[in-house]
Amino acid sequence: MTLSKIDVLNKKFSRGLFGYSRANVDQFLQEAAEALGVAAEERKEAAKNLKRLEALVAEYKQRDETLRETLLSTQRMVDELKMAAGREAELILAEARVKAEAALREGHNRLAEIHDEIEALKRQRSRFQVELKALVETHLRLLETDDPALERIEALESKLKFLKKVE
Repeated sequence: MTLSKIDVLNKKFSRGLFGYSRANVDQFLQEAAEALGVAAEERKEAAKNLKRLEALVAEYKQRDETLRETLLSTQRMVDELKMAAGREAELILAEARVKAEAALREGHNRLAEIHDEIEALKRQRSRFQVELKALVETHLRLLETDDPALERIEALESKLKFLKKVE
């Protein structure tokens, strides 16, 4: 059973011969009623504070849960972004390797073409040297041989000079 301020104030004691002094009992009852009233008010205030604090705790728990969920989803998103970036990096590297291999093949092919062109130019130079040498030798032979037509031309020229002198 709980005692309230009103219960204590309305309490009446029976009187006896050697009983309690009425003034003392009344004074005590007044003090007890005041103390109970203060305690009841404090209890009400404590109950209000408790409800308020429970609401705050519930709100903080909700915020904590929301923060945890946010952190987890952020972590998942970061992990997904890392994985996506990793895949993209692998694709970029693979593409770069393919391009590098293609460039290397193209360079090798161009090098082979240049070597072929150099060999063709060497053969062409050799052919040209042979042909030039043959031409020079042919001209030398012509110069060294006595050509009857050349002798006849020279004879005619000398006669022509003589005739010009005579005139």
